Amino acid sequence: MADMNEIEAAAHAAKRVREAADKTERETKSTLPLLEIGIGLGVGSAALAAALLYASRSRKDK
Repeated sequence: MADMNEIEAAAHAAKRVREAADKTERETKSTLPLLEIGIGLGVGSAALAAALLYASRSRKDK
């Protein structure tokens, strides 16, 4: 490795940077599906509000 030219040195450096970036990406990747959880909470809240409005409206008519 003592006779490594500039191109080989740059290739090795690029490989080390790419491997470090891949490792960092794997470590920071979340296992929770946060988008799906947020959508579910939003739909559930809207359904609950609609049910409460419907229930209160049917009581007033009687």
